Amino acid sequence: MNVVTISWKNIRSKPLGSALNIMLVAFGTGILTLLLLASGQISDKLARNSKDIDLVVGAKGSPLQLILSSIYYIDFPTGNIPLKDAAQLMRNPMVRKAVPLALGDNYNGTRIVGTDTGFVGLYGLKLHSGRFWHSDFETVIGAAVARSQQLKVGDTFYGAHGLTGSSDVHQSNAYKVTGILEAQGSVADDLILTTIPSVWKMHNEESAHDHQEDEAHDHDAHSEEDKELTALLIQYRSPMSVAIFPRMVNETTNMQAASPAQESTRLFSLIGVGVDTLQWFAVLIMVIAGISVFVSLYNALKERAYDLAVMRTLGASRTAVFAIVIFEGLVLTFIGSLAGVILAHIGIELIGSYQESSQARLSGLLFMGSELYIIAAGLFTGVVSSVIPAIRAYRTDISGVLSGR
Repeated sequence: MNVVTISWKNIRSKPLGSALNIMLVAFGTGILTLLLLASGQISDKLARNSKDIDLVVGAKGSPLQLILSSIYYIDFPTGNIPLKDAAQLMRNPMVRKAVPLALGDNYNGTRIVGTDTGFVGLYGLKLHSGRFWHSDFETVIGAAVARSQQLKVGDTFYGAHGLTGSSDVHQSNAYKVTGILEAQGSVADDLILTTIPSVWKMHNEESAHDHQEDEAHDHDAHSEEDKELTALLIQYRSPMSVAIFPRMVNETTNMQAASPAQESTRLFSLIGVGVDTLQWFAVLIMVIAGISVFVSLYNALKERAYDLAVMRTLGASRTAVFAIVIFEGLVLTFIGSLAGVILAHIGIELIGSYQESSQARLSGLLFMGSELYIIAAGLFTGVVSSVIPAIRAYRTDISGVLSGR
């Protein structure tokens, strides 16, 4: 007697009931897998982009907004900070490395970031082609930018004022692509990098067009004293700086210091409320699926009682009858769990295909070891749901069933 064959035939004999059970299990495991993939990838991207940054210093405002705008480039900056104040912080003995950022322009929605060579070392950037910038208005672009904007080494383009939109284009100077980065798997893939003076000159020259030549000279002299940066990405010189430096910045300057680790944790705590709700909803569906499998097998057992009794008289053991029912539950939940995992990956891939930024884009091609636990949970549901019907099958009274009692 082939237990597998008999169990499969029993499942196929009730196509609608079996399909409903599989759908319920697939829905529950699918939601759990989708949440696992989304939260896992988002957490990994956040950690990868901020792993070598101890602190971000910028204008007063929301610390979370400062982190999002200066590390992940998905929000507007809190403002600008004076260059002279930033330079003083960069020379602080507690600072091992400080990378300046100057934001304010974009090209077709891609942010143009003014920085220095410290940014290259901070993210371990490597060139795919061309060279790094040597002069103002030379740019190095990320791999995703080169692909989406169809730019290559030697091409020129004009930046637009603001972090989004292209209505206010700077026509005074064109940026030139001198290098294209290798795919880094970091936020640098979606950035256009140039020198900080490029950003300053672009705005100074634009504002000077409406003045006479002598007034323009006064404006440039004044702007030298009032140059500004958007933020500083800081690495500490020693662990002791963690407790001292942020407080010093927040209490004794007009700037604010924000910790990427703390703000990322706070961000996840805010998101976690919705994620936890969906997780409990998925668990509830799994429980309902388990009850549905139980009811289906229990009712089917009543209908097949005579068949089971005949099988026993033909030599089938109690253990074999028990195994048939258990295997039915396992097959139903395994198919449902596998379908749920596959559908979750397809769903994540579809969601990712509509996301413009490669850093925000989620991939359904990534498989996580934790998914095996979700499939195992589905199989456990099948076993638990099948135990009581299987015990009843095990205890079938052969003589009573065959005699019609």
